[in-house]
Amino acid sequence: MTIEKQRFVILLAEDEPADAHLIKVAIAENHILADLHHVVDGREALDYLQRQGERFAKAVRPDLILLDLNMPRMDGREFLAAIKQLPDLRDIPVVVVTTSEVERDVVASYDLGAAGYITKPIDVVQFMAAIRDLGNYWIDLVHLPKSPGGDS
Repeated sequence: MTIEKQRFVILLAEDEPADAHLIKVAIAENHILADLHHVVDGREALDYLQRQGERFAKAVRPDLILLDLNMPRMDGREFLAAIKQLPDLRDIPVVVVTTSEVERDVVASYDLGAAGYITKPIDVVQFMAAIRDLGNYWIDLVHLPKSPGGDS
């Protein structure tokens, strides 16, 4: 019996256009079967998840959130604290993907409920490999629960 794979839904919260573009390219070039939805800060990420406003009224619940820490309006730390307080959203795994190598950021991210922490490699080839490995782990290896509303 073969199991047909469904497309994985990823919400990317990243304010740096170049990094967001590189993640999109890495997903495509690594043939990761995923639909990527991009927002530019934690406030937009919450609006997306709660389907607030006309722009996000039909947003699809993500299977995974990739989160930058340093963003305007609501940064990654504030977003993590907020999402983990919401019973219908706190089970979505959040992986921090950031330039920060500061140990207190790593510790704080895990304390706030992050499922992983990846420091963005400066080298493009290493960055592409990191996204490939992330896809292999979260999409191919890990078994995630089905979303409560069945809309993922």
